[in-house]
Amino acid sequence: MQQIPTELGILTCLMILAASLWIPYIVGVNSDPADPDSFPRPGDLTQLRPWVHRAHRAHLNLLEQAIPFAILVLLVDRLDGFTTLTYWTAIAFFWLRVIHAAGMISGYARMPIRPIIFSLGWLCCLLMAYAVFAAR
Repeated sequence: MQQIPTELGILTCLMILAASLWIPYIVGVNSDPADPDSFPRPGDLTQLRPWVHRAHRAHLNLLEQAIPFAILVLLVDRLDGFTTLTYWTAIAFFWLRVIHAAGMISGYARMPIRPIIFSLGWLCCLLMAYAVFAAR
C-alpha cells in the first residue's frame, strides 16, 4: 500500500476544515432566540450576533487562502517536488488556519494577532509557490 505524502494528508485535513467551517455560521444563524425561523433566506450580516458574523467571515477567509494553497500543493505533487520545506510549510499552514478560524470565531484573535496569522498563511502560500518553481 502506497503511503500518502504528508503534504497531501494535510491538504485533505485542510479541505475537511474548509468543507466544515460553515457549521458554526449555520448553527449561529439558526439559534437566534428572538427569531426561531431566522434563516428563510440569508440575512444582513451586520444584524447577526458578532460571533455568527465572525464565523461567516472565518469561513470565507479560509477559502481565500485554502484554494490557492491547495492548487500549489497539487502542482508541487504533480512535479514530484515535495521537500522538507513543503512538509513543514503544509503543517504550519494547516495549524495557522485552525488557529485563525478558532481565534476569529471566538473573538480572541484581535488586532494585530489575526492579520499576523493571516499574513503567515500568505507566506506559506509564497513558500509553496517557490517550491513549484524550484521543482525539477
